[in-house]
Amino acid sequence: MTELPALSGKVALITGASRGIGYGVAEALVARGDRVVITGRNEDALKEAVEQLGADRAVYVAGKAHDEAHQTVAVERAMESFGRIDHLVNNAGTNPVFGPIADLDLGVARKVFETNVISALGFAQKTWHAWQKDNGGAIVNIASVAGIAPSPFIAAYGVSKAALINLTQQLAHEFAPRARVNAIAPAVVKTKFAQALYEGREEEAAAAYPLARLGVPSDIGGAAAFLTSDQSDWVTGQTLVVDGGIFLNAGVG
Repeated sequence: MTELPALSGKVALITGASRGIGYGVAEALVARGDRVVITGRNEDALKEAVEQLGADRAVYVAGKAHDEAHQTVAVERAMESFGRIDHLVNNAGTNPVFGPIADLDLGVARKVFETNVISALGFAQKTWHAWQKDNGGAIVNIASVAGIAPSPFIAAYGVSKAALINLTQQLAHEFAPRARVNAIAPAVVKTKFAQALYEGREEEAAAAYPLARLGVPSDIGGAAAFLTSDQSDWVTGQTLVVDGGIFLNAGVG
């Protein structure tokens, strides 16, 4: 790893950050001098991520995002380790089913909402009470373009992300002016999570994008860095679409 910049004094809690988009966000924030607390289910992957980020800049907490006890431990670890939580990035998500919504198992739908929506609310509540209520900060929820327009065969995921976008607005209204709350809605980003959407056909999948490529985690990391920076101090309740221009193809003609 290259030499790290001086510490910014800011601390971020990032869920689902052992790899993929969450790790890309952690990289971007560490690169500007933040310290981070990362969470995820796989302890070995989290350990490796901390080694790459720098053990003096990152700590990890293993657990399931929707588990309230895990949420409590993660927030407590951040406060114990670094004394503050300026930024929360809710990235943890799941999409365990592919098929028509008419046949969707309701138990699976509940699991999707628990992980993609309820966990984000739980982390936001706990971070708010632990630090942001008195000291301010920023929250970024990683949503999806699937939450903005119909997404055949991943409808449960899309509906949950639409709920997350609305949750972003609700939190932004309630937490203002102390904390800003925004969302990022990526299109397909090259991660293990999204692999089924492009594996074996990446060139074909990328051809649909005006910018002629799929996203990479650093694209979302840069957006999250902006939304947790002073440059976005007058931005709240918004959803930043980071999609390589794919929505430009939705017009007529």
